[in-house]
Amino acid sequence: MVDSNRGDRGHWHLLLFFKILIAWESASGQVHYSVPEEAKHGTFVGHIAQDLGLELAELVPRLFRVASKGHGDLLEVNLQNGILFVNSRIDREELCGRSAECSIHLEVIVDRPLQVFHVEVEVKDINDNPPVFPETQKNLFIAESRMLDSRFPLEDASDADIEENALLTYRLSPNEFFSLDVPTNDEQVKPLGLVLRKSLDREQSPELHLVLTATDRGKPELTGTVQLLIKVLDVNDNAPAFDRTLYAVKLPENVPNGTLVIKLNASDLDEGSNADIIYSFSSGVSPDIKSKFYIDAISGEIIAIGHIDFEESKTYKLRVEAIDKGYLPLAGHCTVHVQVLDANDNAPELTVTSLSLPISENAQPGTVITLIKVFDRDSGANGEVTCSLTPHVPFKLVSTFKNYYSLVLDSALDRESVANYALVVTARDAGSPSLSATASVSVEVADVNDNAPAFAQPEYTVFVKENNPPGCHIFTVSARDADAQENALVSYSLVERRVGERALSSYVSVHAESGKVYALQPLDHEELELLQFQVSARDAGVPPLGSNVTLQVFVLDENDNAPALLPRPGAGGGAVSELVSRSVGAGHVVAKVRAVDADSGYNAWLSYELRPAAGGARSPFRVALYTGEISTTRTLDEADSPRQRLLVLVKDHGEPALTATATVLLSLVESGQAPKASSRVLAGAAGAETALLDVNVYLIIAICAVSSLLVLTLLLYTALRCSAPPAEGACAPGKPTLVCSSAVGSWSYSQQRRQRVCSGEGPPPAPPPPKTDLMAFSPSLPPCPGSLNATEDPQASLESSGKPGRRGGARSIILCRRRPNTAPSWAASPRIWGWSWRSWCHACSGWRPKATGIFWR
Repeated sequence: MVDSNRGDRGHWHLLLFFKILIAWESASGQVHYSVPEEAKHGTFVGHIAQDLGLELAELVPRLFRVASKGHGDLLEVNLQNGILFVNSRIDREELCGRSAECSIHLEVIVDRPLQVFHVEVEVKDINDNPPVFPETQKNLFIAESRMLDSRFPLEDASDADIEENALLTYRLSPNEFFSLDVPTNDEQVKPLGLVLRKSLDREQSPELHLVLTATDRGKPELTGTVQLLIKVLDVNDNAPAFDRTLYAVKLPENVPNGTLVIKLNASDLDEGSNADIIYSFSSGVSPDIKSKFYIDAISGEIIAIGHIDFEESKTYKLRVEAIDKGYLPLAGHCTVHVQVLDANDNAPELTVTSLSLPISENAQPGTVITLIKVFDRDSGANGEVTCSLTPHVPFKLVSTFKNYYSLVLDSALDRESVANYALVVTARDAGSPSLSATASVSVEVADVNDNAPAFAQPEYTVFVKENNPPGCHIFTVSARDADAQENALVSYSLVERRVGERALSSYVSVHAESGKVYALQPLDHEELELLQFQVSARDAGVPPLGSNVTLQVFVLDENDNAPALLPRPGAGGGAVSELVSRSVGAGHVVAKVRAVDADSGYNAWLSYELRPAAGGARSPFRVALYTGEISTTRTLDEADSPRQRLLVLVKDHGEPALTATATVLLSLVESGQAPKASSRVLAGAAGAETALLDVNVYLIIAICAVSSLLVLTLLLYTALRCSAPPAEGACAPGKPTLVCSSAVGSWSYSQQRRQRVCSGEGPPPAPPPPKTDLMAFSPSLPPCPGSLNATEDPQASLESSGKPGRRGGARSIILCRRRPNTAPSWAASPRIWGWSWRSWCHACSGWRPKATGIFWR
């Protein structure tokens, strides 16, 4: 069925084609119209129905229609009045381009019967298109070196219109460089062009803007323009030029590397490579400048690359050149003057020149010691330097000239107080921040012999045992000298004097360097108890100075003397013989053994004991331990032997103890014979007592005289001291010192003995401060035995050491020493005496010590 339908349609189309063909052939006439282009909508073209011979009433029934191949609805027919009018814009240039003839072909078709009419509508040209150039702007590149009358072709303008509307005339905007060359109709081969009438200068006019105008001949005239941009091509005819020929730059010293100094700007009036500039230092720039500065070849920046030091160079002169890249390069030059600004980067420098070192301690104030030079490499306030010295020293700085100082002595020196001064000189500049430098100056004070050797104390007391070996060291003196070197080199010597009849140097010596004192010979306490002498210490300075010290050498007793038996007064030596009556009772003293010991102290303290009889028989006698008195122990009888031989051992208390033996012969007689013997004994005792009484009287008178003289001397001395002007706040002698002690002991002297203690004979040297000493020893003496109960007497004992006695009993010692500031005239030569005061004891028929002592004046 589908196929049948398709066949029916094909037949219908074929029938329609034949009908049209028949109508075309029957209507062979053609109508012509004209209409201007760009006519408005509704513009009348023509009475197409009338001109085709059609009635208005049949237009619709016969299906009147207009067809235009390819032109659409440009023209339309009003079926009411049969008029052809413009339906839409008609553009001749769009329809026909530049063709001289332009028309629109219309086919008018009517049915019943089918008729086809051909209508030609000519489109008339109007001047509706201005001249048009190929481009709105034409760029021309012309070298500034082109010759005059050079021709530069241009493209013509075109006009879409025809005939008169398309005929063009040209004109060029006014300028002084180019003219327009327009060819005639016969010279169509020659294009439109510009002709150079004046030389170009790119630096003055790098570009020229011209306007080329084309005008047609239509009514109204229409014009078209093109912008002519003429770019003048550069020629390297200008050298680079800097803004200034001299640049002044201030640059602080010590700037870090990479610091921008200045950026130069050179310009070249040329362009392109001719204006490309390369910056560099001139060939005459020194290598030192190149080591400190760098110039960027492209940007022209000068950068610091080395150490910029004001003290090395205050200014730098940089010669810079700028060279373009033209075919023949041209160069410009300038000078950069770099002024380096000082920074306080240098501390002051001190130079010390010694003149007189070491300096003597007796130098006068104002003495120049050193010269000091100060230098600061900076400038201005950074280079202004002031100096100062360590405070509290006996020196000062004196400015002698700019940056020159003298170190001078300001006050007196004392090497013994300060031997060396470590001075610090400080130099400080006035920069900000301030910098300083110091220099150490060691000032050594040279010694002057202004100090004498000094001992630790004015006198020394030395105790030496007697019988010392020859050459033994007994003491060492030492003196210190506050000076130095040879001024402090101390040598020792004895102050020579005589001791008795012998020289002091025969007893002792002193080592010159060590000060050791030696005893040259054995000392004997019994001969010399005290040896007083002086040792001199003298330095090696010039002139030498010296001082003395006093040594009191006490010779200590040793038990080197055995007890010595004393004969009975009026009797010869040998054994003691006595007659004893047989009628005596127990405790009767029949005899006494007398002995003495040359030693002293315990060594002279004697004791007695009776040796046992031969065969062990008991003796009717005994001996007192300390008195040596022999007494009966019982009543004698007939059985006792008429002749008694007693051996009495006398022993001291030394270590070791020394002894002596006394023989006592007693004859026992009857009572009738005893009185004779007793009367003889009593007569001898009476004579002895009378002699003793005379001696005691003389002794008492002597003691009183000496005591009176001493008291008178002391009173006179005190009066002189008080009347004298006070010295150092003292107007009276110092208070005496009293030392008392007590001990146990006894003295057993059987003869009067005077001990002599001597410190020298003859004129003495300069003594230490004078003194008046009094030493008195008062032993506690028991009363004489007046009854038979007193069988044993305690006796006094005195030791040189002052220690308590080894045995029972009591001892009292009084030591008085007086040291005035000045000595009386009679104390110029010290003397020491030993004295002893004894009394006769009737009961014991012997000498009893009552007082002993030492008087030192």
